[in-house]
Amino acid sequence: MHSAVDVIRAKRDGGELTDAQIDWVVDAFTRGQVADEQMSALAMAIVWRGMTRRETARWTAAMINSGKRLDFSDLPRPTVDKHSTGGVGDKITLPLSPLVAACGASVPQLSGRGLGHTGGTLDKLESIPGWQADIPVERMREILADPAIGAVICAAGADLAPADKRLYALRDVTGTVESIPLIASSIMSKKIAEGTGALVLDVKVGRGAFLKELEQARELAAAMVELGTDAGVRTVALLTAMDTPLGNTAGNALEVAESLEVLAGGGPADIVELTVTLAREMLAQAGIDGIDPADALADGRAMDHWRAMIAAQGGDPDAPLPVAHHTETLEAPATGTLTRLDALDVGLAAWRLGAGRARQGDPVQAGAGIRIHAKPGDSVKAGEPLLTLHTDTPEAFPAAFEALRNAFDIVDPAAVDPRSSSHPSPVFARMPLLLDRITAS
Repeated sequence: MHSAVDVIRAKRDGGELTDAQIDWVVDAFTRGQVADEQMSALAMAIVWRGMTRRETARWTAAMINSGKRLDFSDLPRPTVDKHSTGGVGDKITLPLSPLVAACGASVPQLSGRGLGHTGGTLDKLESIPGWQADIPVERMREILADPAIGAVICAAGADLAPADKRLYALRDVTGTVESIPLIASSIMSKKIAEGTGALVLDVKVGRGAFLKELEQARELAAAMVELGTDAGVRTVALLTAMDTPLGNTAGNALEVAESLEVLAGGGPADIVELTVTLAREMLAQAGIDGIDPADALADGRAMDHWRAMIAAQGGDPDAPLPVAHHTETLEAPATGTLTRLDALDVGLAAWRLGAGRARQGDPVQAGAGIRIHAKPGDSVKAGEPLLTLHTDTPEAFPAAFEALRNAFDIVDPAAVDPRSSSHPSPVFARMPLLLDRITAS
């Protein structure tokens, strides 16, 4: 006979929970037999004492078993998905899913909504008139099996790892989010339960990411790769930079429009680079060789799959996207080289303009956000537009401008004495997007 108090004490005192204890406490919590305050105490003990690889794997399996597990193994094409830990301007899922589908895989992409300064994929797509995030499983299967579509981006059903949904809500209000085992099991329980055969993880690192330090990101990536591998899902993780916003937009409809530029064969270089890099990893994990996803972007196949995917979920791919009613411009205060554009500050400003939400369930503005006119390494002139702010609520402009007050640095090379160590170098070196690649040990 198990009791919540015994499980809490075992972990509090540094013990390793048994499989039976983990199975029982997750199931009992899901059914309401373990009180919220007891699970909160256990979560704090896990934050403090950690979990072994075996414990984390069993915890993840128990959360998967709290609901349904989808199975797409009977589809005619291999399945592969991508998960990003979130950042500013991270619109990669939008062009990536139809691109990988155009190259021969099926992509069951279960995504979420934004919270705080990081945008949500579903919020972005919901700016397309008619598009629906909630898709029944059988309709998902039809879309994934259709070679002309092959990708679906939708919300996870309520019966997919319901224990994780309940536990995450507790962790968010009890200061127990920052735990590698709990973060890894939260992400991977949903990804494994969705039934994909392979998974590529995009773990963001830097100012605009949840994880600021490279070693911490490596630890999380390794834990998630282990969980996927142990569950029979071919899994690899890429660590990618998030000190500067991705692309030239942050905001819902603004990011959809930029994704369409990429699908049309253009778009910002960093978005194209990361999209193609992740597509190549996804195809490799799916066992698809001899196809270069860059070709599928250039020849229009990815755009064809995008249009079919949007239409299959009720959206009108030809409808004009929402536009904010009010804009204001932040001008460059000096002439020189832009050496820094802080992703966190840009994300906070976009959130304050209405592109994000403070609490789950809050509404967002489809047209709100920021257009970026210069990225680090670009030359700027005093008085030229640096950022354009978009919103339907003009009273939000002062708070957004305040968030951007220290968001950037401009260096005039002519004003710098190269012999002085107290001044920044006028030479700007672009940081690589790809920082590391983590595979199963």
